[in-house]
Amino acid sequence: MKYFNLFLALLFALFAAVQLNDPDPWGWVALYGFVAVVSAFAAFGRYHPYLLYLGLGIVLIWMATLFPDFINWVKMGMPTITGSMKAESPHVELTREFLGLLLCGLALGWHWRGAKEGG
Repeated sequence: MKYFNLFLALLFALFAAVQLNDPDPWGWVALYGFVAVVSAFAAFGRYHPYLLYLGLGIVLIWMATLFPDFINWVKMGMPTITGSMKAESPHVELTREFLGLLLCGLALGWHWRGAKEGG
């Protein structure tokens, strides 16, 4: 699991880095950076349950704000969100953000599970 957690740390650090050219980078850089740090600590068996709860809480609340837009995208027939890097319509950006939060939630859930199992 050590190498998988190191992979997650590197992956989320890269996610944070590419957000720097985004119009609204700081929330994303902070969240992706947070997941990268949690993953790096997890690679060495260091879990901080309260930080995991905090991170999962933030992700779930943020996802809840975007959930109606995600459902709207599904109702639209899930049109492509990969046409270009620039989001031409709101559903593209909001759906991408929702899916980014889902990735953060899955990674933090993975670490929460690891913490419950004792590392």
